[in-house]
Amino acid sequence: MSFANLKKQSSLGSLTSKLVKEVEKMNNTSSGADERLWKPEMDKTGNGYAVIRFLPAPDGEELPWAKMYSHAFQGPGGWYIENSLTTSGGKDPVSEYNRELWNSGNEADKDTVRKQKRKLSYFANIYVVQDKANPQNEGKVFLYKFGKKIFDKIMEAMQPEFEDETPINPFDFWQGANFKLKLKKVAGYWNYDSSEFDRVSPLLGDDDALESIWKKEYSLSALVASDQFKSYDDLKKRMDYVLGTKKRSAPQEETEYDNYAAQEEKKVSEEEVMRKLEDSYQASKTTEPSSSSDDDDDPMSYFAKLADS
Repeated sequence: MSFANLKKQSSLGSLTSKLVKEVEKMNNTSSGADERLWKPEMDKTGNGYAVIRFLPAPDGEELPWAKMYSHAFQGPGGWYIENSLTTSGGKDPVSEYNRELWNSGNEADKDTVRKQKRKLSYFANIYVVQDKANPQNEGKVFLYKFGKKIFDKIMEAMQPEFEDETPINPFDFWQGANFKLKLKKVAGYWNYDSSEFDRVSPLLGDDDALESIWKKEYSLSALVASDQFKSYDDLKKRMDYVLGTKKRSAPQEETEYDNYAAQEEKKVSEEEVMRKLEDSYQASKTTEPSSSSDDDDDPMSYFAKLADS
């Protein structure tokens, strides 16, 4: 699709309808720092603020976001942090194992499943409008990884709850809106509830500059390509090692667990997962040797290292 055609679609029309249908379809059915990824930072007061703009789909791709399922939990053998094959509709050993546990009839097994359930994350290209914590990021294109809470705000912008609210396409260069990301700590944990979209306005007034930004976007389909996932057998070996499990019987057919998993998918948020991981991370720092690496300040970097050990 050419940039000229992208501008022609700058309206709610078919493009927004396509995005909404894709979300409905979804609802029904790294070891080191990645320089492509942007993430907000908190200041000394425990608050964070930045202004970003969600960008249109990259050239040659249909959707302006990609979704990824993953698992992150600890067992007797260490940490299991892996992308889930269910992202592309495949069979995944952890999901199969969780189904078996859920159907055992044992409440303790159900508690284990809750700890090992899938995490849903999204990726999108963004343009950083304002980032006082890292001003060098302003005016640049990054990938942004976010959870269900922010994704819900995107959907609310496209499908407002009340009649007096005008729907917008947040991913549009001309008819979209900047996103004011407001980060604060609630009960000691990161919270994005106050984040909101600004008024509708073009990202920039120069189409040539917009086209330049568009051409700098990163492929989203590449993030969920087959080479981003380990094989079923490799994941099974890792899971057995982490959990210390023996070979179990063949997974059961669709049962009560599938209903539970579908319900949990709608409730899970990045904040919930990070809260659990950060608790484990803080506890581990009392026994793990200290390090001066900047990555040690990021719980996910820490867990990724454990998973590779």
